Amino acid sequence: MAEALLLVAPTLLPFLGAALALLLRSRPAAARLASLATIILLALVSAILFIVSLSDAPPPIVFGGWPDGFGISLSATWPGVALVMVTGVIGLAAALYGLDDIGPRRRGAGYDALMLALIGAVNGAFLTDDLFNLYVWFELALVAALGLLTIDRRAAQIDAAIRYAAFAMLAATLILLGVGMTYGLTGTLDMRQAGAALAGQPPGFAVATVAALLLAGFMLKAGLVPFHLWLPASYHTAPTTVVAVFAGLLTKMGFFALLLVFVGLFGVGGPAPRAVQLAPVFGWAAAATMLICAAGALAQTDMRRLLSYHVIAQVGYMMAGLALATEEGVAASVFYMIHSIIVQANLFLGAGLIHRASGSWDLTRTGGMMRRHPVFALLFAVPVLSLAGIPPLSGFWAKLIVLRESLDAGMVWLAGAALLAGMMTIVSMAMFWSDSCWKDARGHARPLPFASLAAMALLSATTVAIGIAPQALWTIARLSAKALGAG
Repeated sequence: MAEALLLVAPTLLPFLGAALALLLRSRPAAARLASLATIILLALVSAILFIVSLSDAPPPIVFGGWPDGFGISLSATWPGVALVMVTGVIGLAAALYGLDDIGPRRRGAGYDALMLALIGAVNGAFLTDDLFNLYVWFELALVAALGLLTIDRRAAQIDAAIRYAAFAMLAATLILLGVGMTYGLTGTLDMRQAGAALAGQPPGFAVATVAALLLAGFMLKAGLVPFHLWLPASYHTAPTTVVAVFAGLLTKMGFFALLLVFVGLFGVGGPAPRAVQLAPVFGWAAAATMLICAAGALAQTDMRRLLSYHVIAQVGYMMAGLALATEEGVAASVFYMIHSIIVQANLFLGAGLIHRASGSWDLTRTGGMMRRHPVFALLFAVPVLSLAGIPPLSGFWAKLIVLRESLDAGMVWLAGAALLAGMMTIVSMAMFWSDSCWKDARGHARPLPFASLAAMALLSATTVAIGIAPQALWTIARLSAKALGAG
């Protein structure tokens, strides 16, 4: 019973907290306190679940007494458990940052309930065993995301929300069609059972169609090229705390679904992959995403748009690991995904503080952070250098592993694309740092809140910890690849 409660808590706690925050929305201070307490408790429970799973993961839990293959099935398996713990860290950083960034008006508009609901939906997707419930968690996350995206009711936010919703509904349609056809082929929605059923079927048109529908749907959710334009056109309009959570979690949620479906359901990286006709798509999508979006970032001066392109480019590196179709490649994807969640959320938090200090999102109008706010400059240097792949930070190891596994798999062209995109990222991040921190300041200095700096310190410390001891995360990544079904 205790294990079942521990497993359910990362999803149930945020929704209970969201209900309480909704009741308290007319009292913003109380709603803020309830939200912060929920996030702290969630981070604690997620860490306990992670520690328990290192020794003895609880078995899948099915609620309601439905027959096998039906119901709400959750399990504490890798990499879901690790991603839930990382989500707790991101939620805690966002809660700290939001103490100053999210004022009474936004809290009165339902910010706390929407953010907790989003985190609950993300955790549900990370822990689910059921293909239809995976779709449901995505739709719950979409509803919360649209509410957060339009929290200020500005025209630019409404326009961004329409773009976001249009692409999301197209993705949902493709995913739902794929889920329905999977049930028709296998007679179950449980991903393990469906994978076993597909393993006994020869590759054919029906299996390839299901794979194509799910691939297109989840590529849209992850923002991979050619389905990427919605992200830089929508993320930049949200409040800083919101866009940091979006950047850290939502595209990674989409890529996690790709791993779950194509490794677990279709056997990519295993001895008998299904839908092999689509295998070349993975590599070309990865290379195109890395190169096009890294180049797109170079053309931006708006900090939010620049970082939005990097959000997508980094998903390309994760896709490169999946494209290798090996156990080590899948492990590389998991390693990169966890590193990227932390770094990209931190970068958007940092961009928000640069905007606060300078009064502009335009890099050409910023500067002086190194002299005026040296503590911030030090904290911000960590995610900037990590995204650029500078040793010994987490981004260096993440890129190195992808390059090593690409070369070991004989995909030299994919390693070359990753290396070229990495060089463009170094240039982009160097320009970002130089413009925002090193060059002379413009205008008067503005103070930075302590809670926001504490949020960045939490994420920067996590990035440094991974860089110092990458073997610990690599071990988790290898366990994740095996749990997903690779090897």
